[in-house]
Amino acid sequence: MLEPFRVVIIEDDPDVALYSKTVLQKGDVCVVLVLPDARMAFSAIADFEPDVLLTDIELPGMSGLELIAAVRELRPNLPVIVMTAHASFDYAVTALRSEADEFLTKPVSSADLIGHVTRLASSAREAAASAPAPESVLAIGAHPDDVESGVGGILAAHRAAGDRVTILTLSPGMREGGIRRAWDEGSRAAEVIGATLLQEDALSGRHPSGLSLVDLLRKVVADVSATIVYVHSDNDDNLDHQAVHNASLIAASKVRVVACYQGTSSTPDFRPNRFVSIDGHTDQKLEMLTQFAVGAEKPDYLQADFALATARAWSRYGAGQYVEALEIVRDSAAV
Repeated sequence: MLEPFRVVIIEDDPDVALYSKTVLQKGDVCVVLVLPDARMAFSAIADFEPDVLLTDIELPGMSGLELIAAVRELRPNLPVIVMTAHASFDYAVTALRSEADEFLTKPVSSADLIGHVTRLASSAREAAASAPAPESVLAIGAHPDDVESGVGGILAAHRAAGDRVTILTLSPGMREGGIRRAWDEGSRAAEVIGATLLQEDALSGRHPSGLSLVDLLRKVVADVSATIVYVHSDNDDNLDHQAVHNASLIAASKVRVVACYQGTSSTPDFRPNRFVSIDGHTDQKLEMLTQFAVGAEKPDYLQADFALATARAWSRYGAGQYVEALEIVRDSAAV
């Protein structure tokens, strides 16, 4: 038996909300969650995992058009239907330009409402079923801010594509204020893109678990079922970065894709052979970088103009206005 379609309705008119819910739930075609405020949609989308979002335009909290733009950042492929009493052409154009999939004018007949919802929900499920499985991305850095400065834009792009992203930081670094402050900075940076952060103090001596660095990394690779690993280049002056690079290549020997990013102390011998556009994700990268060295003098690589200039410079070798560069160690998908 086909599982009922899951529908979230954002509607502050109780009569319209009740009508829509009653129509869609008739015959167990849909399971419907009704919310009166657009700001409630984000947690509902994460928890309820709808097949379709149905929204009015004029709502408390934020407009339906603002909601659509925000939803597209979280769930780019979630079908969105705008339903409004305003039948003007301008409203329709604005809604569709905001990436709504359908524009319906109230009152909507029950047949039209069911037809549009089930068509879009069916198409979305079929597309999801045929889509490749999400990647599990593991980005490894010796210190807080290493990963974010090296591949922050790429990680944001992975999250936008629906991939799981784990950031592993292997030491607390030397940030003034102690370990807790450095860990907190990393946590806030990971939250910007919805990544999972793992923190281990594994470079100052033997790890509390007794595992060697290679064995610890091998365990993390297995725990997150990594399909892509990003790590420091060996073309780097920092001894910790070199140690993490060498251990990661051993630990990730069976991972399909392994690539090295430009670190904060990479040498001129860094020789990238892949250039990944981060257009559309630079704001998130910069937001990640702002979480570090808060209240202290920021090194150049954490400053917005420096990060953008670096990404702009690499763009001469790749498509896009802003690019992050990688040394590909292995990419079996390209074989």
